Amino acid sequence: MPIEILPEWLAELDDEDINFIKKFLLVSGSIKEMSKIYEVTYPTLRLRLDRLIQKIQLNDKSDSDSYVRLIKKLAIEEKMDFHTAKLLITEYKKPKE
Repeated sequence: MPIEILPEWLAELDDEDINFIKKFLLVSGSIKEMSKIYEVTYPTLRLRLDRLIQKIQLNDKSDSDSYVRLIKKLAIEEKMDFHTAKLLITEYKKPKE
C-alpha cells in the first residue's frame, strides 16, 4: 500500500504499535493468545490494548490543533498525567485577553 493513502491514524502509530496490531490480527483478536506471546498477564495486555485504542481514537479525530494532539498523546502514553494534560489544554484554549 503506497504511503500516500495510509490513514492518518495509522501513519501516526509507531512501529511497535503496528507490530502489536499485526500480531493481534494474526491471533484473531485473542487477548489470551497475545498475553502468551508478550508473556504478560491478561489485564496488562488489556491495558496496552486500551491505550492503543485511545491513540487511534485521538489520531482519528478531526482536532487539527497539533499542540492539543501532542498533549493528549503524552497523557495516553503516560508521559504526562491526565490532570496536567487537561489543565494545559484548558489554559491553552482560554481566550487571550
